[in-house]
Amino acid sequence: MSLDTHEVAETAPPVPAVAAAKAELPRTRLGLRRRREGSGASREPDTVPYALRGTRRGKALRGVLLGVVALATIFPFYAMVVLSLKPSGAVEFPGSLLPWHLTTSAYRDVLGSQDVPQWLINTLIYSIVGVLGTLLLSALAGYAFAKKRFPGREAMFWSFLSMVMVPYHVTMIPTFVLIAKMNGVDTYWGLILPSLANAQAVFLMRQFIQGLPDELFEAAKIDGASEFQIFVRIVLPLIKPIMATLGTFVFLWHWNDFLWPLIVGQSTDMRTLTVGIASLQQQNVPLNVVLAGSVVAFVPIFMAYLVGQRYVTEGVAATGIKG
Repeated sequence: MSLDTHEVAETAPPVPAVAAAKAELPRTRLGLRRRREGSGASREPDTVPYALRGTRRGKALRGVLLGVVALATIFPFYAMVVLSLKPSGAVEFPGSLLPWHLTTSAYRDVLGSQDVPQWLINTLIYSIVGVLGTLLLSALAGYAFAKKRFPGREAMFWSFLSMVMVPYHVTMIPTFVLIAKMNGVDTYWGLILPSLANAQAVFLMRQFIQGLPDELFEAAKIDGASEFQIFVRIVLPLIKPIMATLGTFVFLWHWNDFLWPLIVGQSTDMRTLTVGIASLQQQNVPLNVVLAGSVVAFVPIFMAYLVGQRYVTEGVAATGIKG
């Protein structure tokens, strides 16, 4: 026993040596990691732009670039608002862009006229009814193409989707001829009806609804729910994000639409804001009045975007996650 113990004692390294070896191991790993990081840092200036680096100068340069882009984006809106608040007269740059000697006379002229309020009502009717009709029809069509089985479904869907490849201006004249034969010129329904069939909206609805689990619809059918109940109680609550996204975009499309309202709304009382403001330039109206009308037309769509911004982000994110 004493011999074995003596041999073990001679072969075992002393305790300080073991501690030194353990302490040296992390240092070696740390040195390797630092050398790797150093080699990567040496390659960073060759591959990463200076403005995107994590240094202080890179962050400062990135902030300056973003600030310049933001100013270039905001400047047209700033000029429109400031010039609309200036008295009528010649425009001088850059003096006219300074926020001095402001007046609201142009807004009083715009809101006090008889045409602009009517144009605003026409635009609201065209936009709101168009949005509701487009969302309803696209949701119904998307649900049918996504969850229903019927002969010719795929051929019908891709034939309808091929309308996206046809330029809008190609179908405008045949559509106007059809609406004119139906006595729809200078009417609200003639203005709204052709815009309800939106192939892009149907495609997005179909893609979103296709990602919903089939077990929900099978369970509803087992419980005795009808197709209308399934659509109202299951489909509509689950597609709120994509409906809010589409509703925001469709509202912007209708509000800024110019060519179709110009063709269909031939009388002054049926003009929309975009068409009416464009007609003011042909009547030798002062520039500040025209810009005041542009600001009045811009405020509703800006408010609509602020309200729907959160839903747009959620809808785009949910659509991307669903594939």
